[in-house]
Amino acid sequence: MTVSVLHGDMREIVASLPDESFDCILTDPPYGETSLKWDRWVDGWPGMVRRLLKPTGSMWCFGSFRMFWDHRPEFDGWRLAQDTIWEKHNGSGFHADRFKRVHEIAIHLYRDDAPWDGVYKNPQYTNDATARAVRRKRRPTHMGHIEAGHYVSEDGGPRLMRSVIYARSEHGRAEHPTQKPIAIVEPLLLYACPPGGRVLDMFAGSGTTGVVANRHGIDATLIEARAEFVSVSERRVVDDAPLFKAEVA
Repeated sequence: MTVSVLHGDMREIVASLPDESFDCILTDPPYGETSLKWDRWVDGWPGMVRRLLKPTGSMWCFGSFRMFWDHRPEFDGWRLAQDTIWEKHNGSGFHADRFKRVHEIAIHLYRDDAPWDGVYKNPQYTNDATARAVRRKRRPTHMGHIEAGHYVSEDGGPRLMRSVIYARSEHGRAEHPTQKPIAIVEPLLLYACPPGGRVLDMFAGSGTTGVVANRHGIDATLIEARAEFVSVSERRVVDDAPLFKAEVA
């Protein structure tokens, strides 16, 4: 299992990668919503990476509703499978006359020439179902059921993970301005990428996708334009390696 961290313009590096070479794409592009120099949307990137995905593959993309709304024509060639919400413990308040935003969106896409039935998927579960009493309604007397309604206890246990996922942000410990926590990246990657598969993150930032891939035996190719964050990504994966045996290329 290898995590490759490539430094450069994602447009140039993506152009050099072979068709249908990845099982999954998981990425957090610049949203283009601030005046910060690094926060610049890369025009046309959704169309650039589509060919890299196997017909059985899919892509998770973080963003804001505004980002997806403003750039929706660039997602032609993709079909929407589902959307999830990352609920954070804190949020951003860019405008005093709007609700404080404490969430981000991650949408799940697949190629429009591939049937959904053939796309790899591994539904995720959590062990936080709440034990509760459930009332069983009695049948009407004329149907021959005359017992009183009764309650049965249902034990807590595994349940299908919900589309709103709470995870503390990396505020106070992040090494990148938009660093995503492992707790939000992990279920998305495990849902969409098979064991032993390959994932691409062409806006790698501090390398969280690579850290999670490393932990689960998934090859990862990370692309990052800023040299300082290439070294951060490499170090974070290496620091994780004593437990998870990564090879960083």
